[in-house]
Amino acid sequence: MIQAKNLTKYFGQKLAVDSISFTVQKGEVLGFLGPNAAGKSTTMR
Repeated sequence: MIQAKNLTKYFGQKLAVDSISFTVQKGEVLGFLGPNAAGKSTTMR
């Protein structure tokens, strides 16, 4: 299982990810959908 709770990331004063939470169970597949610069790659890092 992978779990993230209230994940927030800033680059300087720029908010990139704002309090995202999710849980992925063993065997599940997760996909992030959203526009460019929405914080998808930052969240996975």
